[in-house]
Amino acid sequence: MSIKLSIEALEVLDAIDREGSFSAAAESLYRVPSAITYTIRTLEDNLGIKLFDRSGHKARLTEAGHELLREGRHLLKAAGELECRVRRVATGVETDISIAISDILRLEPLYEILERFYAQSFGTRVRLLREVYGGSWDALISNRADISIGAPGEGPPGGGYTSRLLGTVEFVFAVSPSHPLAQVPEPLSNYDIQQHRSVSAADSSRNLPPKTSGILDGQDILSVPDIPSKALAQIKGLGVGYLPRKLAEYHAARGELLIRQVAEPKPEVIGYIAWRSNGGKAQQWLLQELQKIDMQAFLPE
Repeated sequence: MSIKLSIEALEVLDAIDREGSFSAAAESLYRVPSAITYTIRTLEDNLGIKLFDRSGHKARLTEAGHELLREGRHLLKAAGELECRVRRVATGVETDISIAISDILRLEPLYEILERFYAQSFGTRVRLLREVYGGSWDALISNRADISIGAPGEGPPGGGYTSRLLGTVEFVFAVSPSHPLAQVPEPLSNYDIQQHRSVSAADSSRNLPPKTSGILDGQDILSVPDIPSKALAQIKGLGVGYLPRKLAEYHAARGELLIRQVAEPKPEVIGYIAWRSNGGKAQQWLLQELQKIDMQAFLPE
């Protein structure tokens, strides 16, 4: 019996669904669009089914295509894990390693570590992820990341990872100088704040329940992708909210934000470095380097 499915074909199907089109999938896989089309047509011919409905302007997955993709992603994950295990058994070095870093942290300290990492010639491909709030933990437990930097609060149950304290981040309440709350006497009460739109960085969790912070009941919300986007929205006067102190002070010094005292301040956020417990030599090297720096090094200057 010949096997009619291939890992390559499943990767192409997954890329089309993730990227939204054949051409975007080709770009993400560094292949020409004709190769993507050929792979899908060959797969359809081999299976004797249609995976895409091409009757409209845009090709859409059929019900059979959706089912193949859903189950195929389990196979892709298993194949990737098998490749990594085999590589680790043979050399003790990972083929790939993914690092999630919280959106409230600077990338510069991590880039400095990666400069030294590449000089070690591990041959490991590195992928960086930006995660928001609980997404830092979600990336770890759902295998999107091998290391997570700045994961907030206590980790989720279930195990499979180790963590250590990185440090704490202080948050302050900030508004545009032109915002109505810039003129309200301090300390601002929750009632004062509740009357105005809050800007919230959306939790990037895919599996864990998403969380929010600093939002009051009944308050209008503008949801943005990350902390830098949140700071910009507040500078523009689109809403108000809490920002890491160093970031708020940077913009306050430029006259772009005002830091305002509130009656019920947001508590400091505790951040962790966490990692999957089955790492190889590349992960061990990175963790040794990360042990040398604390939260303050990652915060905006």
